Amino acid sequence: RRQPVWQSISPVPAMAADKPNPMRDIKIQALTLNCSVGESGDRLTHASRMLRDLTQQEPVFTACRYTVRGFGIRRNEKIACHVTVRGDKAKDIIERGLKVKEYELKAANFSDTGNFGFGIDEHIDLGIPYNPQTGIFGLDMYITLTRPGRRVSKRKARRGRVGKNHKVTKSEAQEWFKTTYSGILM
Repeated sequence: RRQPVWQSISPVPAMAADKPNPMRDIKIQALTLNCSVGESGDRLTHASRMLRDLTQQEPVFTACRYTVRGFGIRRNEKIACHVTVRGDKAKDIIERGLKVKEYELKAANFSDTGNFGFGIDEHIDLGIPYNPQTGIFGLDMYITLTRPGRRVSKRKARRGRVGKNHKVTKSEAQEWFKTTYSGILM
């Protein structure tokens, strides 16, 4: 007489206590560099050239949404440029940016969704040589953190939801920053 199938299946061994779950690891999804000039023309062209020199990628221009007479900007006028960097290049630029900030960030720099950002006053602090024709620009760095499995919510076929416990929280992002970069929260 044959044994029922459920009796022949061996139980799945539990995950070892000393080995952490690889799906809980936090990693850098993207680094967004934004340089907001506030006007179109030569200054914006120079800012985009600076971003291109920093990242070796072509920046995208951002248009103004509203006309603000006090600032002298019109609707749909290009006033800023940004570029998204991923992978090892992003890690290198983040390392250089945090070195400028001396690895100190405020708790307010972290969002509730587990991302964080900070500003750099002068781009030449990142290691780009000064060019008198370009000038000096400040820029914002925004780091998006994620866990493996995010693609489930973004793919086209069989799209699913990422559970609440799997999303990166503010406290987890702060702890990741402290352990990964030996950072200090003020």
